[in-house]
Amino acid sequence: MGMKRILGFVTLFAFVTVTFAAPKDEFEVTSVKWNNSANGVNGGCHGTNSKPGAPDRAPIPLGRCIITAARLSHLIAIAYEIDLQNVKEGADWIWGVDRFDVEGKTENPSTATEEQLLQMLQNLLAERFKLKIHRETTSLSGYALRVAKNGSKLKESTGEGKRSLRMSGAAIFKPDAIDQKNLNQNTIIGEQVPISQLAGTLTRLREVGPVSDETGLTGLYDFKLVWEPGESLNSVLQEQLGLRLEAQKVPVEQLVIDSAEKPAAN
Repeated sequence: MGMKRILGFVTLFAFVTVTFAAPKDEFEVTSVKWNNSANGVNGGCHGTNSKPGAPDRAPIPLGRCIITAARLSHLIAIAYEIDLQNVKEGADWIWGVDRFDVEGKTENPSTATEEQLLQMLQNLLAERFKLKIHRETTSLSGYALRVAKNGSKLKESTGEGKRSLRMSGAAIFKPDAIDQKNLNQNTIIGEQVPISQLAGTLTRLREVGPVSDETGLTGLYDFKLVWEPGESLNSVLQEQLGLRLEAQKVPVEQLVIDSAEKPAAN
């Protein structure tokens, strides 16, 4: 009798283990439609650990990727979390007027992370667009982000509040320039942020280019960086955060498009 009870327990345990298997790397439901509007690309993926989205984005339900009016080049940049300027080559239609609305829904919205959703989006591009790519690393003119001569002014986070990195201003967020919002001030606010993320944000500024984090700072920090249009960003970094930018060649990873096909809409 005792042995039967033990075997029954083992069988139940095995069943439960299978039930909680890792999420699949494909969406449960997908949609790809042609978009003939003149609207700009919008959207992204919303996982359990996603950072707050840009202020113009409509809310995306948890466990979904919703992207509208995107060229395939936009979709690649979103799926692989790479700046569009580092996506290279491919047929003209990938960069031209052909735009798409893409949506994917996972079967586990309450547990899927942003990284898992992005992997699903990558798989969707491979399946529906027959996308094939490879990675290359090249050296480009850019900057090293280092601690300034008089030392860092950054304060390590106390661990209170939610980790976030918020950006606004015409130098950072293109719609601000188009809609004439925040033209008098550019702002980057970080809460519990590693300096590597600040370097990534600076990379996206038009006047900077690729930035490599060489500060040696390994903690999480709370900071606010504010500057006016035309003001020297390097001077502001030194004055407000105790960091500086030094010109140098920076290794940059690029995605090269080998081939792709226009999808059939559904």
